[in-house]
Amino acid sequence: MRSISILGATGSIGASTLDLVRREKGNWRVVALTANGNCAELARLAREFSAEIAVIADESRLAELRDALSGSDIEAAGGESALVEAAARSADITIAAIVGCAGLAPTMAAIEQGGIVGLANKEALVSAGEVMTAAVDRSKATLLPVDSEHNAIFQCLAGNDIGHVRSITLTASGGPFRDWSVEQLKNATPAQAVKHPNWDMGAKISVDSATMMNKGLELIEASHLFPVGLDRLRIVVHPQSIVHSMVEYRDGSTLAQLGPSDMRVPIASALAWPQRMDTPCEPLDLAAIGALTFRETDEQRFPATRLAREAAQAGGAAPTVLNAANEIAVAAFLDGRIAFTRIAAHVEEVLSCYAPDAPATLDEVIAIDAEARTRAKAGLLTESAPLD
Repeated sequence: MRSISILGATGSIGASTLDLVRREKGNWRVVALTANGNCAELARLAREFSAEIAVIADESRLAELRDALSGSDIEAAGGESALVEAAARSADITIAAIVGCAGLAPTMAAIEQGGIVGLANKEALVSAGEVMTAAVDRSKATLLPVDSEHNAIFQCLAGNDIGHVRSITLTASGGPFRDWSVEQLKNATPAQAVKHPNWDMGAKISVDSATMMNKGLELIEASHLFPVGLDRLRIVVHPQSIVHSMVEYRDGSTLAQLGPSDMRVPIASALAWPQRMDTPCEPLDLAAIGALTFRETDEQRFPATRLAREAAQAGGAAPTVLNAANEIAVAAFLDGRIAFTRIAAHVEEVLSCYAPDAPATLDEVIAIDAEARTRAKAGLLTESAPLD
């Protein structure tokens, strides 16, 4: 029996992880489950899986969680410090799936306990890459990527020397607007942006896919996970989302990982590593798919990948600022306060006016993130009135 903690248990990654655990329940002991504010679902899951502790990030809802868990032996806790304490509990594997920079401190706590961390929170390496990779080295933790693209690269690199890599290619679906004109993009609505053609994801990450910022963030994350140099990291648009990433070697061989558009595949890869486990996912039918197509990214229509690459090249605090400004801009778009095309433009404006020194600690990363958000919000005050 192996032990597992899931940080962000009520989100899409958490639900997919628990679906796999549920299918082999006798093989797992659940240590900690956490959620942001969904007490009812957190309590239901904690009871179903007999978790040792359930933590709600919104401390004002702790009493509600305790009531929902009354009569059980499950410990209930709330607040940021409780999240960190739960993440630091010993577990064979911890799935870090808290969305955004709220997941930074818990992810760091999981890394520092020295076990296996399945990383689904891309903001951790985007905003605090150098700080977190240094912590991995100190603690001897094992970082397993759960994002489909990074997990694909991880699988393609298995048993090979990274020094023999000629290039790594991240594939992007292109999102729901991949064939839209600039004029159409100006009028894109939040409802349209969150309807991803291939994946079932949350609102924020769906918008990031629509702007291509998600792929830009993944490029930064890949630069930390697979240090081959930014000049060897590429992005291509692959509308079918069947090939999740590719690694080209110096001898001309290219290895690609293919799979259905189902996050349970990369999650299962991390849960069972270095072995394999069954999933309920349907096998690929390549004859039915018929064709796999690829095309270059268009940074005129989707400048987010350019901004991310420039931030990665600048290094230091630039990726932290990029991520923070993007979260604020996406929230403003989802609230109907700015146009779709203003998301990347606003991020670029924040990057141009705020360039702090490189952070050396997690506290410094968090401080830069907070200041970048403040500046991004202030900049939004000069935007036009709410959109119709």
